[in-house]
Amino acid sequence: MAKATDIRAKSADELGTMLLDLRKEQFNLRFQRATGQNEGIGQVKKVRRDIARVKTIMAEHKRSAAAK
Repeated sequence: MAKATDIRAKSADELGTMLLDLRKEQFNLRFQRATGQNEGIGQVKKVRRDIARVKTIMAEHKRSAAAK
């Protein structure tokens, strides 16, 4: 799980890449659950929260850029 302070230090490109990686991981976890291979049941929740955290910080960056 990534901390918000670590995520805030990243650039917009890095955040986009991180979001893409998290979405791929979310897809893989959903696929594992559908096929009955789900190992860590809490992983889905962590990935969902990380996606939300990244999207929130991306919106914050966008708002601060628009205010300048």
